[in-house]
Amino acid sequence: MNRRPTPFLLVAAFLVVGCHHEHQEPQEHGKFLVTSPLRKDTELTRDYVAQIRAIQHIELRALEKGYLQGTFIDEGRQVAKGAKMFQIMPMIYQAEVQKADAEAQLSAIELRNTKLLADKNVVSPNELALARAKLNKAKAEVALASTHKSMTEMRAPFDGLVGRFHVRMGSLVDEGDLLTTLSDNSKVWVYFNVSEVEYLKYESQPEEERISTVKLQMADGQIFDQPGTVETIEADFNNQTGSLAFRATFPNPKGLLRHGETGKILMEVPLKNALLIPQKATFDVLDKKFVFVIDEKNVVHSRPITIAAEMPQVFAVASGLEEHDKILVEGLRKVRDGVTIEVDYKDPSDVFAHLEVPAE
Repeated sequence: MNRRPTPFLLVAAFLVVGCHHEHQEPQEHGKFLVTSPLRKDTELTRDYVAQIRAIQHIELRALEKGYLQGTFIDEGRQVAKGAKMFQIMPMIYQAEVQKADAEAQLSAIELRNTKLLADKNVVSPNELALARAKLNKAKAEVALASTHKSMTEMRAPFDGLVGRFHVRMGSLVDEGDLLTTLSDNSKVWVYFNVSEVEYLKYESQPEEERISTVKLQMADGQIFDQPGTVETIEADFNNQTGSLAFRATFPNPKGLLRHGETGKILMEVPLKNALLIPQKATFDVLDKKFVFVIDEKNVVHSRPITIAAEMPQVFAVASGLEEHDKILVEGLRKVRDGVTIEVDYKDPSDVFAHLEVPAE
């Protein structure tokens, strides 16, 4: 007959097993790469979605009503200031000029005859004044008719690129109808939105320390070969987005940038005396970031940190670490709090020089 173990023996066995498990420290095989945070001056590159605008971009609209008689330019071509672009049929306006000119000639003859009579005291000085006023009015009518006629001829107000045609030759256009657009893109204005917090930081800096030079990343990922200068800030915040528009000016000598293009503004912000760690040395728990800190006995301890800035493969730490701390760089998924590991310590400059693996 089998004898059942007494309750005292069960409790004793449980305590022995429990105590043995409590003092057992998992040992990991192999050495783990460990380094320290790196203290140095660096730069943080911030990017902003940007809209590219020509410094001058206007709509060319018909100034007079009539049939479009001729076009002397083509879409997408460069035109010089003063070049003839469109001609609206001028015949009616030419007739008005001739009519006004004839009336002016008649008024001039009447003035001469009235002056002769006035010199002989045949007519009063008032008659002479009326004749002179009639001639001045006739001359004004000539100038007005000539102005209307000149407005049937559209010329480029500045050097620029011609946009898409909205009418074709022979079309009946009314006063104010859109013919095309003209853009001067010898320089471009690039607008980008900055958050309210970043704007306040920007304005709080001394003027000589404010970032004024920026780069433009084009839609294909290439960096535009000309630097830009931040020249102005819009007056009003956008309440819906909580941002404010900055404007940078870029020279565009080759005409590569066109009105309406998009891109990204790259702004390099200096970080002085920053404390840097590899991104792959961190791990997330809920919405917080942690690192594994190795103490003098090579025991692993998790520690929360605060990130000040993010760069490719690197975090700048705001709080939670000191320069002398040792942190685990690789094998984060193989360890846990309280375990003892074998350490392969490397100088932080060597570790940062070989950062190729993305953060875990």
